[in-house]
Amino acid sequence: MGFWFRLNLLLFAIAILSTPVLSDLILSKVDRLIDLTSQIARITSTLKVKNAGSGLVSEVLLAFLEFQANNLAYLMATTNEGKGKIKNSGVSLPIEVANPKGMPPALSVYSVSLPKALGEGDTLTLDVLAVFTHALKPFPEKITQADIQLAVFQDSAYYLSPYAVKVQSLSVKLPDARIESFTKIENTKTHGSEIKYGPYENLPPFSYSPVVVHFETNQPFAVAQEYERLKFHIGATYRSQNITILNMKVLKVRVNFPELLFEPRYPIFGGWRTAFTIGYSLPLQDFLFESEGKRFLNISFASPMNELVIDNLIVKVVLPEGSRDLSVSTPFPVKQRQETKISLLDVVGRPVVVLEKANVVPEHNQHFQSFNKLAMLREPFMLISGFFFLFVACIIYVHVDLSISKSSASYLAKQQWDEVQATIQQVESIIKQCLAIHENLEASLRDHSRTGDVQACKTTRKTADGLLKEHSKELKPLLAFLQSSPAAAHILPKVEELVAKERELQERLMAKHSTIVDCYEKKLGGWEIENRVAPQQQKVVALRQEVEDLLDYIDEI
Repeated sequence: MGFWFRLNLLLFAIAILSTPVLSDLILSKVDRLIDLTSQIARITSTLKVKNAGSGLVSEVLLAFLEFQANNLAYLMATTNEGKGKIKNSGVSLPIEVANPKGMPPALSVYSVSLPKALGEGDTLTLDVLAVFTHALKPFPEKITQADIQLAVFQDSAYYLSPYAVKVQSLSVKLPDARIESFTKIENTKTHGSEIKYGPYENLPPFSYSPVVVHFETNQPFAVAQEYERLKFHIGATYRSQNITILNMKVLKVRVNFPELLFEPRYPIFGGWRTAFTIGYSLPLQDFLFESEGKRFLNISFASPMNELVIDNLIVKVVLPEGSRDLSVSTPFPVKQRQETKISLLDVVGRPVVVLEKANVVPEHNQHFQSFNKLAMLREPFMLISGFFFLFVACIIYVHVDLSISKSSASYLAKQQWDEVQATIQQVESIIKQCLAIHENLEASLRDHSRTGDVQACKTTRKTADGLLKEHSKELKPLLAFLQSSPAAAHILPKVEELVAKERELQERLMAKHSTIVDCYEKKLGGWEIENRVAPQQQKVVALRQEVEDLLDYIDEI
């Protein structure tokens, strides 16, 4: 009750406050979408801004209530041509905290710098993305394992702005069609799992109409209270316990970056905690570059985990001993400091750049750059003498012919088996690439369930078809060689079974993909889609397991 009391006081203060006109801007149209399909609330606003005055206007103000600003994790604004095409795509406009005179004290205001000042009668369309953490509150807060998880979210049906709004509308997208309750005002309607408010016309500045949505959500509310990333140039290590690796799959076809699926030893219910470590290596040439005597590291900042909220993120970059003139460039403000790490053969220790940021969401997983000059010859000189003698010994060993005669039967048999092994490795590589394509195809279906973009699914399907046909052509000469080689006779049946199972998996997966896309185009309900897809999904899972078991079996031979 205390929360609602404070909110009502705030609304009352805004209602009675006489705020001077900040500029001659008006919002001729506002369309908002609140996406609540995960624990992170994402609000996308399309603002059509018009300068109704005679002076030049170079900034647009964005206003948030205090309770919203406390949970604001990410804010981005870009220009929009008005037909769904982003102008200067990928380049966000500068945003700074603003303190304009006469603004209600309970509001947090941000200023968006426009790429070009608006003259009299000029218009500009802005796309604004605001991402909030901890905006969804479980209600009730405590439930049993058999209960359904419900969450509550609050906002305003009217766009809170220091400018007058001519026409506006709001859509609230929920993860499930079951809605426990929601605020109903004029022009309110529901469509499946979406609530629509508006349109509303000719609203004055600071118009506010509170709405509360109480709905079912089965999404996990995973929060990392403290998350530490330790990078040795491009390696990453995490502290861990109590985790079992269930599976590891390749996420992309052309980039060798694995998707790890973890299963804890026990289920993690609301309020439970666990800790774990992930370690992996990446190719140095893709992330470390050199220019004008300096080296710079370009690598992602935040967590690779899907839809994870991080209360406090610490990123540590361990640089080689002798690195100097350190500097860091990040796409958003972070706290920076330096430490020293002592490692093997170090004299004075390795410099460590430490970056820290609170309230981190997936949108923060952007690349940052670390720049430094290197003086890296200390440790190499300490090892040169030892490696020199080792290399000399290797050269002598290589030039001494201790092998059996190349005309012997054992040598020829070994040579044939080596050729068979190399061919089998090529077959395995192609099969794994096919599995990666399968994963990419299923990922497009998951993306569609979130975005509703059927065309993107079809495009991914077309690309997958082309790649799978190429891989099928690559397999034919490899299988022909194995069939003609006596040395491959004992393993050939398993290889042929592997290829056959993968092809059957392809057919099942394509059929599943076609069924889902067709159902969405026909606008069938979720239960009907699930009933049609369930038998196909069971077969897909079984076939994928058979393929992976055959790969493991062949690897062990």
